[in-house]
Order: sequence, then structure tokens, then C-alpha cells
Amino acid sequence: MTETLEIETPAPGVVLIRLNRPKQLNAINEVMRDELALLLASLARDTSVHAVVITGAGRGFCSGIDIRDFGPGMLDAQAPAIDRMRFQEAMAGLVRAVADLPQPVIAAVNGACVGAGLALSLAADIRICSTAATFGNAAILLGLSGAEMGMSYHLPRIVGAGVAADWMLTGRTVSAEEADRRGLVSQLVEPEKLVERSVDVARGVAELAPFGVQLTKRALQVNIAAAGLGPALELENRNQVLSHATDDAAARRSSRS
Repeated sequence: MTETLEIETPAPGVVLIRLNRPKQLNAINEVMRDELALLLASLARDTSVHAVVITGAGRGFCSGIDIRDFGPGMLDAQAPAIDRMRFQEAMAGLVRAVADLPQPVIAAVNGACVGAGLALSLAADIRICSTAATFGNAAILLGLSGAEMGMSYHLPRIVGAGVAADWMLTGRTVSAEEADRRGLVSQLVEPEKLVERSVDVARGVAELAPFGVQLTKRALQVNIAAAGLGPALELENRNQVLSHATDDAAARRSSRS
């Protein structure tokens, strides 16, 4: 049991994580940060889990960090720089934990997806969003850098450098329609169908060979920054050789013959 998260298993091999501070639009406080970090670390070790869905309770996906009531760990601008760096690293660690999960992650974006929430969604492998969703980079509106929690790494790779610069430098609110048009999300669905559709996608992934799926996720992550076609092919070739020799692959080939 957790205070700020709801955890379900809606299909075999699928875990659904629901950020659960709806009155705060699921803003991340100290408890949620720590509970989510522990949960992601646990899922990374759980070989029975083959796909993960992250969504939010109520009207929001995640409205960023809870600057009004984060908890005793919140630091002010007068705190030593090293302490503020550790705080920032702990927040950024959530993004790394999502990206580093061996299982594919689907962000089911149901509403406001801002700041740290946007960063979490960008770290997911697939983003499916409700027509009611909105996206925004809030830090720059607070006098901070708009580049935080992996945003300057992930966003240009997803929507392109020019669009990323527009969104990150202005901090403007991006509609679900624009997010879909710019390629931020892979599907746009009605609010009442969002979780069902996201779980359906996760179920389909979970029914595939886990080793092949996880090798595919890693290849996508590595080869997006590959120096050229040659290094990308080298990794792909090794992945195919490794996955070809598994019992799972042999059984699936046999069932199709």
C-alpha cells in the first residue's frame, strides 16, 4: 500500500500506476517522489511484469512538483548549492528510472501534464493522450531554466529541435491536438477510453516475447543517438542473434509454421 500511488494489474504482465493526488492534479510531493522511485526500482527487478502504464487520478496527469506543499525536503534558494543539486538529482532520478525500466512504459496522459509531469511522459516509450490533455513546461514561467529532468534531451528527439524550442522557451500550453499533430503522442482518444486503450496496447506488448521487446526498447534508445547507420546495424545484428536463439522465439516460430 502506498499513500500517493494506486497500483493495479489490469491484464497479465501489465502494471498500471495511477498517480493519486487528484486534488493537487497529482503534483509530486516528497512522499510521491520517494514512493514512485521505490516502485520503479521494484518493477525493474520483476520479471513477471512485461509492460507498465502510468496515468493520473482525476483531472490531471501530473501538474509538476508541488511547490506549495512538497514536504520537509523542499529547499529554498539560500540552501547550500550542493543540497539543492542533490534535490534536483533526486527529481531527475524519476525520469532516469522510467527510461531505464527494461519493460516498455506507456504514459496515458489524461489531463494537465506540466513540468515534472511532462518530463515523466517524455521518458515513456509510448504516449497516448486524452482529448482533454494539455502539456506545458512550467519552469521557465517561474524564472527557472526550461531545460530540466531530461526535457532538453527527450523533447527535441520526439518533436524536433524547432518545436521543442518553441515549447520550452515560451512555456505556453500545448493542446492535445497540437501534441498529436507534432508527434508527441501516438494516439489521441476520448477521455473515457484512455485507460482502456492504453491497457490494450500494454496487453499486446506483454503478450510478445519479453526478451525481444526489451532488446527493441534498448535499441530504440541507443540508436536514436547512433553515430551512423553502421553502429546502429551492429547493435541490431547482435540483438537478432541473441533473441533468435531463445526458446521463446523458437516456440513462436514453430506456432506460425
